[in-house]
Amino acid sequence: MAATSTIPKHPLIAKTLIFDSPSQTLNIYASYPVPMPDPAKNDHLIQVKSTALCTRELVWPALFPAAMFAENPEKKITPGYDLAGTVITAPPASPFSPGDEIYARTRPSRPGNCREYTIARTEEMALKPQKLNWVEAATVPLSAITAWQALFKYAGVKGLDDSNTAGKRALIVAAAGGVGVWLVQLARIAGLEVVAQVGSAKNDTFVRGLGASETVNYKMESLKEWAEREGPVDIVIDLLGGKTLEDAWYCVTDGGTLISIFEPPEGKRPEGLKNKVVKNDFFIMEPNGQNLAEISRLLNEGHCRAVVDSVWDFEDYNRAFERLDGGHANGKVVIKITE
Repeated sequence: MAATSTIPKHPLIAKTLIFDSPSQTLNIYASYPVPMPDPAKNDHLIQVKSTALCTRELVWPALFPAAMFAENPEKKITPGYDLAGTVITAPPASPFSPGDEIYARTRPSRPGNCREYTIARTEEMALKPQKLNWVEAATVPLSAITAWQALFKYAGVKGLDDSNTAGKRALIVAAAGGVGVWLVQLARIAGLEVVAQVGSAKNDTFVRGLGASETVNYKMESLKEWAEREGPVDIVIDLLGGKTLEDAWYCVTDGGTLISIFEPPEGKRPEGLKNKVVKNDFFIMEPNGQNLAEISRLLNEGHCRAVVDSVWDFEDYNRAFERLDGGHANGKVVIKITE
């Protein structure tokens, strides 16, 4: 049974970032109530060390209000759903204890983690990899879990030691981004030959260093043009949607698999490919502490690495979002919360 330490004595936290939806602005609240954990929901009170941002997360309240406010009746949006921090209190029977260093992807139906104290649940959490510092750890959960589920739940790869991957190729779209860097690494570890779509010579070198054996520069040729020249691959994972997802249909072989985290692939199937037999799927990642624990093992054993684009102090949150929204981040944009 996990012990329960004392909730911080001060009734207010020093800083919380809140996205005020009516005015659509981010504001720092210098003092805001410490969230109260509910043991019946497996809540842990966490002191946040750092959080990582997700592209377009500030538009989620407008796009998905029912999901965003399901457990947030005050409709106070705190961004940053990746988390690295220290357990302050734990519910009975939790595998985590006060003082444990953890990381997690928390559900956006609750306020996020750009605040000094937050709530994380047992099923969302894993012990922080020992080899990573607080900033590096915050970059991992969303991106790595998304990549893990894309490959091992939806794309048909049966695990890191799947012998059936021998000789198969996987195309990763937007390979230098937050999720892309993990898809490249996990696909390489699983034995796939990785083709990475990039947009610069710098990113070409970057993704090859992560395990890609071939690249496609979208500024020089479309995916369709590349497929006409090089032939189709067994698995395509799209992270962009739109015209890129439409062109991705030309890149996947008959009997292959096309996965998107942006929109359903079937809606972007080109008219001329209506008879092409492709397993295609769209999914939204589910926070999963067990997936994260497997990723921790890979990190601790040195099989892969976290990728930090940039690190920002809490007061520089606007610049952090500007960097994120610029669309050219390599890896994750991180905000430091506490030392």
